[in-house]
Amino acid sequence: MKEFELKMQGKIKRLTNKTFKFDKRVKDGWFSAVYFLKTREIVKEKLSDNMVTMQFFQKKHAVLCGTDEAIALIHTFADRPEELDIHSLKDGDKISPYETVLTITGPYQNFGYLEGIIDGILARRTSVATNVYNVVKAARTSGKQKPVIFMGDRDDHFTQQAGDGYAAFIGGSTAQATHAMNEWWGKEGMGTMPHALIQMFRGDVVAAARAYHEMFPGDDLVALVDYNNDVITDSLKVAREFGETLKGVRIDTSRTLVDQYFFRNPDVMGTFDPRGANPELIFALRRALDDEGYHHVKIVVSGGFNEKRIREFEEQNVPVDMYGVGSSLLKIHIGFTGDNVLLNGEHEAKKGRKYRPNPRLEKVEYMPQEN
Repeated sequence: MKEFELKMQGKIKRLTNKTFKFDKRVKDGWFSAVYFLKTREIVKEKLSDNMVTMQFFQKKHAVLCGTDEAIALIHTFADRPEELDIHSLKDGDKISPYETVLTITGPYQNFGYLEGIIDGILARRTSVATNVYNVVKAARTSGKQKPVIFMGDRDDHFTQQAGDGYAAFIGGSTAQATHAMNEWWGKEGMGTMPHALIQMFRGDVVAAARAYHEMFPGDDLVALVDYNNDVITDSLKVAREFGETLKGVRIDTSRTLVDQYFFRNPDVMGTFDPRGANPELIFALRRALDDEGYHHVKIVVSGGFNEKRIREFEEQNVPVDMYGVGSSLLKIHIGFTGDNVLLNGEHEAKKGRKYRPNPRLEKVEYMPQEN
């Protein structure tokens, strides 16, 4: 946590491998494409006196993430990393198509086998950071930013949580669902109740909320209210029970269900899709809470939300106070490419690629990595 706070204050440039906890098998080439390993052996034997510049780019407008991780990887596993000349942009920088984000200059055999791993780090982290940035931007209207909670724990392998949570933070998310997602930047996960808790109380939302509040009195009480597919009825139950203590209600209605509210009010049907946590349901919930004086109760929505759906909600001024977003933020849609573009100081690259200097790149000082 201290290291990350110093980084944010500009007192140090990069996080180290102490943050990233790399697998030591990287050094053995275990995660590198075999042709890179074979090339390293050939160059060592036949062309050892070389100096190459490797350059990394991608093809979209994006929010860059993964540079600290990639540089720590190089400093940890390259041969003689202190002799490499590295220039890089920083995590959080906005980048353009084909813009150079990272260059490494040194003997190929000392670092070239890490090319594919670096591409993968930058691709995943930048994709997640960009996805989150776009969702956060969609949730900002009339100068007001609505919080976005990153809830991607169930949408990918658990070993990805720390890196994805950090990328989500870089992209602008307000909070993450697990402690692991917060590991690299020194916070804790946040969350209230799942459906499983209400199930244990046989669908009694008030009883579940009461137990939660008794066990975690320091938390803001936010009740999950879609378990019985009757969000207005259950929201009013918990509001009447807890009054000012209830801070919010969360709606996570499946896109395959139609809430009971619409069966009680069939006259409102016919002009919209009534499934899931739709705008009309949220408007009706806000009116019901306000009519009984519960103006302070916030509305949180989750379940299938993405940039497009959030933008539609905001354009309709749907009274949502916070969005929970998961799987859509983990789509890997940005790929990075590493190219050797200079050889012994002269232009040498495959057709269609060339050295692209970028004045925004900053020289990276070597930092000995911690064991």
